Amino acid sequence: MTEPILATQGLSKRFGALVATDDLYLEVVPGEIHAIIGPNGAGKTTLIAQLSGELRPDVGRILFDGQDVTRLPVHRRSHLGLARSFQITSLFLNFSVEDNVALAVQAHDGHSFRFWRPAAQDPSLRAPAKTALERFGLAARANVQTANLSHGEQRQLELAMAWATRPRVLLLDEPMAGMGQEETGRMVEVLRGLKAEHTIVLIEHDMDAVFALADRITVLVYGQAIATGSPAEIRANDAVRQAYLGEETP
Repeated sequence: MTEPILATQGLSKRFGALVATDDLYLEVVPGEIHAIIGPNGAGKTTLIAQLSGELRPDVGRILFDGQDVTRLPVHRRSHLGLARSFQITSLFLNFSVEDNVALAVQAHDGHSFRFWRPAAQDPSLRAPAKTALERFGLAARANVQTANLSHGEQRQLELAMAWATRPRVLLLDEPMAGMGQEETGRMVEVLRGLKAEHTIVLIEHDMDAVFALADRITVLVYGQAIATGSPAEIRANDAVRQAYLGEETP
C-alpha cells in the first residue's frame, strides 16, 4: 500500500468528561479525497483542528509525510503543506476579493499584516492571488468587496486562499455548508478538479457530495472510527447503516 501522507496514531482528545477523539488511527494516502463523516458530535471538526494544529491532542501522534508534527503550531504545519478551510467562512469582508487572497499569501510567507499597506501592490503577492482567483472562477470578481459575494462565492474564495498557499494536503471542513443545490454542484466540480493536484481530507454533511467525490470514507461515531472503505463498502456496511445512515439491517 502507498505510504500515507497524513496519519494519526492513537489520537485522543477530551473536553472534561466528553471524549471528542477516542484512540483514533487514520491514514490518508497521497492523491485521494478522504471523507470524514458521522453524526453531529462525532468529533469531526475536533479531528480537523488537531490535524491543522489548532488543538493539541491529549494522547497520540500526527504524522505528515512521515514527520511527527503533533506539537508543531499551525504556521509550521502550513509551511510543510497543510492548509485548512473552515466550517464558517473566515474572510476580511471589507477587503476586496483579491486582497483576501494576497493576505493569505503574505501570511503564509511569514510577513506581518502590519506591512500590508506598503505591500499591497507587491507583485509577489498579487501574481499568486490572481492565479488563484482564475483557478477558482473568481477572476471577474477580483475587485469586488468580499461582503458583496454570494455565500457560495465566499466559500470558493476561502478555497482559493487555502490553495494560494501551495498546500500538499487540503483540510476542508464542510465546504458546502449553507449552499443551495446549484452552488453545491459547482463546488463539487471545483473539488473534483482539485483532486489531480492535491490530497484532500473532506468533512461534509451532504452525502450526495461525499459519495460523488470520495475515494475512501471514514465514519466517526463518538470519536471512534467504526469503518473505513470505499463509498460502496461504506454503503454496504451494516454498522454504518445502523449508526449513521439511519437504516436497519435487513
